[in-house]
Amino acid sequence: MKFRLSFKGLLAVVAAVVMSSCSLINGDKEPMFKLSDLQGYWQEKNTEHYVRFTTEKSNQANYLYGYEWDEAEDTYESDLVPHGNGWFKYWFETANGGLHELHLMDNDGSEIPKEYVVTKLTSTDLEYYEKERKSNKFYFSKVVLN
Repeated sequence: MKFRLSFKGLLAVVAAVVMSSCSLINGDKEPMFKLSDLQGYWQEKNTEHYVRFTTEKSNQANYLYGYEWDEAEDTYESDLVPHGNGWFKYWFETANGGLHELHLMDNDGSEIPKEYVVTKLTSTDLEYYEKERKSNKFYFSKVVLN
């Protein structure tokens, strides 16, 4: 009888360990990045290029809206027409840093896909590169609005 209780106890422990490690087996793990760190107003270092990742949900599942402009080209945030040129939809994979963007166009709702990989994201710094061209890197600092 003692053997059966010990064996059942051992089975319970093994079952608990297996159940708790299922998330690791399935690839569920702590995210590398936080979406909340990405969202906000960013300036590319040493440029007048700005990007804003908003919390506004798009009409496409998993995607949110963002937009960008370059004041060196005499384009300002106030010049952008909502969900037109300069706007994009984005989906951020916090587990692996995949940043998927669909850049919007004024003409008939065309979308241009762009793929990036985030290598650093904190509440103040953002670094990523084009997925297909690792040498094309971008470095941003978060802009603090008053």
